[in-house]
Amino acid sequence: MTKTRIEVGLNAAVVAVTDGVPSVLMTATPEADALPAGPFDPLAHRTMEQSVRASVTDQTGLSIGYVEQLYTFGDRGRHARPDDQGPHAMSVGYLALTRLPERQAGSPAVRFRPWYTFFPWEDARGGRPPAIDAVILPRLSAWSGDVTSRSERVRHLFGVGSAFDEEKVLERYELLYEAGLVEEAARDGRAERPEIVLGVSMRFDHRRILATAMGRLRAKMKYRPVVFELMPEAFTLTDLQHTVEAIAGQHLHKQNFRRLVETARLVEPTGEIDTSTGGRPAALFRFRREVTRERPAPGLRFAGRG
Repeated sequence: MTKTRIEVGLNAAVVAVTDGVPSVLMTATPEADALPAGPFDPLAHRTMEQSVRASVTDQTGLSIGYVEQLYTFGDRGRHARPDDQGPHAMSVGYLALTRLPERQAGSPAVRFRPWYTFFPWEDARGGRPPAIDAVILPRLSAWSGDVTSRSERVRHLFGVGSAFDEEKVLERYELLYEAGLVEEAARDGRAERPEIVLGVSMRFDHRRILATAMGRLRAKMKYRPVVFELMPEAFTLTDLQHTVEAIAGQHLHKQNFRRLVETARLVEPTGEIDTSTGGRPAALFRFRREVTRERPAPGLRFAGRG
């Protein structure tokens, strides 16, 4: 019996938010943009987290802060070529957050790119993305045909007659992949190349890993104060709102958001003001770290899109 060898790799979706733009760290490859990746070396590192931190620093010059494991991606064929007899590649995906993308190494092969470049249908800060109704839904409708289960998935995931769940990033991408509407499906030999390209493709299954990271972060900031891993030590409430909106991909009502922050008791004033806003000086706040000891699930429980 022929035995298939397994290789374990590590991929990190390193996220930063700058000036209201959520971005992910990319390394350029001949095929496409890719997440920082490297093999797990158990002889050099006791844990996979240590290994992924070292890999990101070696490739980009950036030291990452918050890190959490997402999922193991090991679908057959993710690295395969015709008649490929090489080892099967599995990858453990990670979400990492950083405040200072400008500290990365100055290599042109390493850069932060807006994550909505890869998922333009996920950004509804200016209203429902036009591509959903003009491009995506007609093609998904043609694909689903009379199959009720497919039609129900389309309606549920893209908010047709129901609320749009911003956390379902991976499920929407998987649906588009299954319907052959993203370039990766054609590249993997599962569909013809789509007439209209939806978002920028990524190497291997890295867009799937990024979708998982986006959904995890959108969900987690509602019950854990992870958004402050992306904020400077002192910030205005407007800066905080713009960061939350950038991640969630939706606009939040200013007064409702401030009421939510006040109720959650996540921040406290520094006693200083920011005079660089170009308008009325704004009070500066900082994350109130005691909140993590006061209750088990401190976060910003904003309502999803209607």
